[in-house]
Amino acid sequence: MRSLLREARRALASSPLIEHYAGQEAIESEELLAEALGHPESVPSEIAAADVRRFESLLSQRLEGDPIAVIRGWEGFRGLRVGVRRGVFVPRQSSELLAEQAVRRLRVRKRPIAVDVATGAGPVALSIANEVPGATVYGTDIAADAVQLARANARRLNLRARFIVADGLAGLPHSILGSVDVVTLHPPYVPIGEVSDLPDEFRRAEPVHTHSDGSDDGMGLVRETASRSGEWLKIGGWLAVEVSPDASRTVAAILRAANLRGVRITGARPSFTRVIVGMR
Repeated sequence: MRSLLREARRALASSPLIEHYAGQEAIESEELLAEALGHPESVPSEIAAADVRRFESLLSQRLEGDPIAVIRGWEGFRGLRVGVRRGVFVPRQSSELLAEQAVRRLRVRKRPIAVDVATGAGPVALSIANEVPGATVYGTDIAADAVQLARANARRLNLRARFIVADGLAGLPHSILGSVDVVTLHPPYVPIGEVSDLPDEFRRAEPVHTHSDGSDDGMGLVRETASRSGEWLKIGGWLAVEVSPDASRTVAAILRAANLRGVRITGARPSFTRVIVGMR
């Protein structure tokens, strides 16, 4: 087993199709091995030939640039196993902060309503449904295949959330107009001219629209959501937007320009993400 993992780490370290970070090879080789073995409580010192072949097949997919989550078909998110597939944005661990910011605000409200824009596979919306009993939860996405996957995740996890094919806040039922407690958004904020600079593994598994809204600065969906949030949020309702630290001040300025109050940037430092919040 040790020899198998050692060779896997070497192969992963030399792959030009993988985005590399410190310690990645060790983590990913062990994750692939656990998947090949069926996630046993303890890893045996000797591995059956069939399991070796399965491990090598999974490793081959990773070396070709497929993300770990796509290979195994799920990603862990706030204690949930969210189903994942090629063609839909893979949930990021960093988005757990976005879900946390929403859950904190929703738990103190009676029968709250939450909307997650650009929901993808639905991790944020499903986390809210799981952690805020009694909440009415909606998720919107422009991609029908993403909404289909989010609905399947909700059924499998036995969580109540309604997913709608829609562009931003459009398509939501008018019955909740002016009644929403929290709107969350992890936007596709890469400027369209920079999409080609993204790591190969992202561009292979995830469509362009999951990374960029097509605008020159990547802030088109943020502006649209912020400007329309006043229609949907109740007085005292919140908009929460997740972006990278370098984009946080731009997003904060957009929220202020949309007349949201108490705008601030949240997120521990150092971190890969920030969540900018503002209140109607």
